[in-house]
Parts: sequence; C-alpha cells; structure tokens
Amino acid sequence: MIYEKIIIEPIGIIHSKLSHRYETPRQGILAGEEISVIELNPKNNFEQALKYLDGFERIWVLYQFHLNKNWKPLVNPPRHTRKKVGVFATRAPYRPNHIGMSCVKLEKVDGLKIFISESDILDGSPVIDIKPYLPYSDSFPDAVTGWVKKDFNNIFKADFKPKAKEQCNWLNENAKINLASFAKLQLEFNPTDATRKRISIFGKGLQAIKKIYVLAYRTWRIHYTVNEKTKIVSIQKISSGYNKEELLDVLNDKYEDKELHNKFIQFFRERK
Repeated sequence: MIYEKIIIEPIGIIHSKLSHRYETPRQGILAGEEISVIELNPKNNFEQALKYLDGFERIWVLYQFHLNKNWKPLVNPPRHTRKKVGVFATRAPYRPNHIGMSCVKLEKVDGLKIFISESDILDGSPVIDIKPYLPYSDSFPDAVTGWVKKDFNNIFKADFKPKAKEQCNWLNENAKINLASFAKLQLEFNPTDATRKRISIFGKGLQAIKKIYVLAYRTWRIHYTVNEKTKIVSIQKISSGYNKEELLDVLNDKYEDKELHNKFIQFFRERK
C-alpha cells in the first residue's frame, strides 16, 4: 500500500540552554529545574489554542530531532545493555521521521510563550504539537519495560567542588563548552565502569572511595571520586587532555583548541 506524504508544519520552537546532544539527560525528568521556553508562531490563533492549558501540571511536547539527518534501525542504548536494540524499542533520536516526545513540567503560560522545566529538548527544536498529560490514562508504573532496567534508585548525584564548578563556568562562558551537563549525564549511572572507553582509573590499590576516576570529553578531562554508599560523584577538577609538549606544538592543532587550553591553564594558574 502506498501512502501519500504527510506534511507537518512546526507550530513553534524551543529555546533552551541545552545546545548539544551530550548535554541532554536520558529523560526530561532528570533535567532538573532549568527553564526552557516554547515559543509558538504568531498569527495562527494559537492564543486561543492555549486556553486552559495552564491548569495542567505536565504536558506532552512533540518535536523534531532537528540535528539528525539519517536514521538507524539498530542503536546502542546509552545504558542498561551493551547490545544493539531496534530503534522502535528505544527513545533514541535516530528515527525514520525524527520525531521526539517529552513529558515536561509546565511552569506557566505567557501569551505565546510556554515556560517548562524537566525538559530534555535541545535548543532550536521545532515543536510539532502540545498535549496535556493525564495521569489516569498516561501513567502505568507497573508496566513491563522489556530490556530497560528499572534502576532509578541507583542514580548517582554529581557534586561539583568549588574548583571544578569555577572551571566549568569558565569553559561555558569562554567557549560554550558545557562540561557540567556532560558530566552529570555520563556519571549518573555506573560511574566506576572502567570498561567504558572514556573512563580511566588511578589509585586502584586504594579503597574505592579514594580512587580517582577520569572521564574524557574530547580534549578535556574530568577528575572525580565516587562514594557508593551515598551515591555521590564528587567532581574534583577539570584538566587539559594535552601534555606540555603537545600544547607547545601549536602548528599541529587537529581540534583547533590549543589556544583555549593554554588560556584555561594560564587563568587558573594565576588564581592559585
């Protein structure tokens, strides 16, 4: 059977501090209280379409994964399993029609602007539709979840020490690199799993809480310790992934970021 093409016009756009895929949490409920804004297109009578929406605590937002240009029938989920599963059995963005859906918390409605929190939607995502969340019909807490483990009681909380917090803020302000969001996302589950390519361990002979773990993001390194009892990951500091000799070789700059690394090192050396 051949179907005609379906043409969907976006009704608005998302404004969010989440600009990159690595910044987004696994699900919106893990995103916290950071505010995003859905701005609906003017001159479409959407003001009337929003009437009484502010009486709901949560809403469904359907949107487009605008950064994806292709799709994959099999994907590697970010956690739970190390084997590939069908994309239709996941929430992964690599879908045939690039359509995403998130249940977000509604903060307020102001004209054509809808303020939301607990959102995992990237900045610039075109919004396709908005629907109210209804607990009696949308919530099935005892439903079987297939290959997905129900391990939300095993989530680790990231605690940024003053130095690490200052370094993350500096990188965000000077280069729009959001290492804080990346660290939270990567370390909320299995932060001590050394089989992951991006994690290395120092001090293996010490007790687990004294081990220093290093998570790599491109040319940056995030140093942290883990307390299994309290489920807290303590982010100690951020460092450059380059050594001194590599930083001096400015002509060989594959990622074009050695100048940034040198400025970062100089800035925090002067603050000691």
